[in-house]
Amino acid sequence: MDNYRPHMSDERVELLRNWHERAASELNGVPHQRVEYLGLTLDVPEGVFPPSPVSDLLGRAVLTETRQTDRVLDMGTGSGSNALLAAQTSTDVVGVDINPESVRCASSNAALNNLDDQTTFLEGDVFEPISGKFDLIIFDPPFRWFKARNILELAFADENYQTLTHFMSEVSRHLSPNGRILLFFGTSGDLDYVHRLIDGNSFERATVESRDLDKDGTSVTYVTYRLQRRA
Repeated sequence: MDNYRPHMSDERVELLRNWHERAASELNGVPHQRVEYLGLTLDVPEGVFPPSPVSDLLGRAVLTETRQTDRVLDMGTGSGSNALLAAQTSTDVVGVDINPESVRCASSNAALNNLDDQTTFLEGDVFEPISGKFDLIIFDPPFRWFKARNILELAFADENYQTLTHFMSEVSRHLSPNGRILLFFGTSGDLDYVHRLIDGNSFERATVESRDLDKDGTSVTYVTYRLQRRA
């Protein structure tokens, strides 16, 4: 949606832009690191977005929600963390990322955690590289609507929410009849716009995890929703 406009004050927009610039500065040039994440060991090289201090809100939902019979899609898989959590239960998990470094990283982490037989990682933009339908689709989208300046920034910057909007308009085609979506977002982005996308694409939402934090004296809410088609 090229003419997206945030429904918030100019002061709020400026605050989020400042947070965005700080995050970009902190992440660019972060060296290779080994991360422990909900029982997984992850090697995350420079150029791949690592799990954040609030990533567990989605990760715990993945552990709770995944069923043995599920075919699972992890959209924007990054280091592969949520795909690998799902693969501890499901034997058919696909992860997709536009960043080729992320695809290599996720594949390596699958082997590191002895989950490579249950997982496949593909490079591509949103649904372009995948086929068939999924019972569970996991998505941790970029929170900010600013233009990304490099491929790493695409992990947290989605210009005018074009990718998120495309995902929500197309996801029904890739969801099994009783399929579910786990979607993570927060008020450090435009959560009201996410709600409009959910409602406008005929999904019902239920909160499965949430956390309120203080950031620079401002309250921020992070939430994982379970989305299902409206009856």
